[in-house]
This record gives sequence, structure tokens and C-alpha cells, in this order.
Amino acid sequence: MLVGVGLVTLGGLIWLAGRFHVPLGELPGDIRIERPGFKFYFPLTTCLLISALFTLILWLLRKR
Repeated sequence: MLVGVGLVTLGGLIWLAGRFHVPLGELPGDIRIERPGFKFYFPLTTCLLISALFTLILWLLRKR
């Protein structure tokens, strides 16, 4: 149940970040290829940043 609440909270934070124009998904290192009839987007740097923050939060909670 806690994991579900955490995922909903994380989703809400990411949604709010987009509303306040935080550049998640537009960081240097995010891969974006656009050609006629083809679009590819992979937010590599954003994924790494979110993973590092999530790992830090879990580490801090575990220490407690």
C-alpha cells in the first residue's frame, strides 16, 4: 500500500513539475529525434536524475 501511495505521489510531483515549467524531460542528455513521419524521445538524463533522487530518499528512510 505504501508503494502505491509513493508512486501516486511521485506521479503527482512530476505532473506539478510540468505545470511549473521545471525542465524535466528537456535536460541535456535527453534523446530526441524528430524526422518527417517519425518521432523518438527517450529522457535518459531525466530518468537517471529521478532514479538517483529515489535511491537517496530510500537510503535515507532505511537509515532511519
